[in-house]
Amino acid sequence: MSDTITIRGFVATEIKSATTPGGVATASFRMGSTSRRFDKESGTWTDGHTNWFLVQGYRHLAGSMGCSIRKGQPVIVVGKLKIRSWERDGRVFYSHTIDADAVGHDLTWGTANFIRSSTKPLLSLVEPAPPLDAEHRAGAEGTFDEPEDGDDDPDGGDPAAAYIEDSNGSLVSLDLETGELAESGV
Repeated sequence: MSDTITIRGFVATEIKSATTPGGVATASFRMGSTSRRFDKESGTWTDGHTNWFLVQGYRHLAGSMGCSIRKGQPVIVVGKLKIRSWERDGRVFYSHTIDADAVGHDLTWGTANFIRSSTKPLLSLVEPAPPLDAEHRAGAEGTFDEPEDGDDDPDGGDPAAAYIEDSNGSLVSLDLETGELAESGV
C-alpha cells in the first residue's frame, strides 16, 4: 500500500544519516503523532492513541533533514505511506514508513528561520583558498609548510567556521551546529 499523507507530530529520535550502496544520501527518524481531544466534562485536553512512523528522506532532503531537524521538535511530514507486514513465531508484525517528499517544522508551536540551501556543497560556498605556489606544493619531494604561531587568520575569524554568501554578496558566518547565520541578528 502506498498513499500520500500529511502527518503532524514530534520527532522521537535523533536523525540517522547513511548512504545507500548506490551513493544516495538518506536520513531517517521516528515520529510520534498523538491525537488530542477536549474533554468537556473535565474541561481539559486529553491525549489519545500515539501512532508511530519511520520517516525516511533521500538525496537533498536527507541533508536538509540532518541540518534542521532535532529530537523533540514538532514537525509536519508529507510523503508516501508504506505499510509492511511480516510474520515471526506465529505473530504478525507491521511497520509504518513514510517516504518523505517534504519535512518542515510545525509553526503552531514556535518559529523557524528558513535558509535556502544551494545545490552546491557547503564547502564550495566558502571563498576558495589561493593556489599554492611551487615552493609550498606537496608532492613526492616535499611536504606542506607547518603554520607558525603568527599565522593566525588576519580577519580574526574561526578557521573551522563556514561562510556563505548573503543576498548582498557579502560573506556571512554560518553556525555549523544550528545552521543559523551567526551575524544575521534574527
